[in-house]
Amino acid sequence: MRKLKGSDPFIFRRVPRVVVVGSINADLVVVTERLPGPGETVSGGRFARHGGGKGANQAVAAARLGAQVAMVGAVGADELGDAAVAELQDEGIDVSGVVRMDDAATGVALIVVDADGENQIAIAAGANGRLGAAHVPHPEGEGVLLLGFEVPDEAVVAGAEAAGWTTILNPAPARAIPEAVLASRPILTPNATEAAQLTGEEDPEAAARALRERTGAPVLITLGGDGALLLDGDGAQRLPAPRVDVVDATGAGDALNGALAAELAAGRPLADAARFAIAAAARSTTREGARGGMPRRQEVSA
Repeated sequence: MRKLKGSDPFIFRRVPRVVVVGSINADLVVVTERLPGPGETVSGGRFARHGGGKGANQAVAAARLGAQVAMVGAVGADELGDAAVAELQDEGIDVSGVVRMDDAATGVALIVVDADGENQIAIAAGANGRLGAAHVPHPEGEGVLLLGFEVPDEAVVAGAEAAGWTTILNPAPARAIPEAVLASRPILTPNATEAAQLTGEEDPEAAARALRERTGAPVLITLGGDGALLLDGDGAQRLPAPRVDVVDATGAGDALNGALAAELAAGRPLADAARFAIAAAARSTTREGARGGMPRRQEVSA
């Protein structure tokens, strides 16, 4: 793990096939019977702390499915940062691209999950909000770059411009996508709400077509328990999700994105990779925690 030293360059310890540029958080989770309303306190919950951050979760998902993964992100010089990086290392992820910042805390997510697996999440970005272009490497070889919106545009743009790899952008939380990122022709993977926020189109297929006009690349809109809609070329197809008993939906989108990156890095066709990713996401909801249900390859039936 590197100290923050301006634009100090570095080299990954291994040649990765999946590079994730995104957030690293500590998740503080309370499981309750129901979600609280505004101003309401709901008692009787169970507490747990997990590794989190959409970027780190996606890296773990890809690594568990057999991809060689490198993480680019930032944590604070604190105990939560120590734990976050150790957890990524334990998953076999290259953390030489993780920056430690002395003047920012590690990001934290406060999560409440109800008995049906639905959740509410509030995030303090901390060091994630300080990740900049100087911290993003220029990976060599071939692979898949996975970008997310829990870090600043500066870092996202630097990743999109530097890699020349197959690029996936998970635009969550939704915000305007920089033109430099659109120019890299990323595969976009919003959920239905994010797709509507990005386009103004409530219908997922209309939203997918509007996004494809901006990128000239495929779009995969996730639909929760209904699977996803894939627009590749001129044709749109609905890809169903397997039915499972949902325990905790936190991190399901991260499981999907990490699995998609791993499958594309392994050379799978996009439609096959998407079907596998949907199955992995469904499997991830059957256990508690954003990473608790992230499956191994043998656990996924696509």
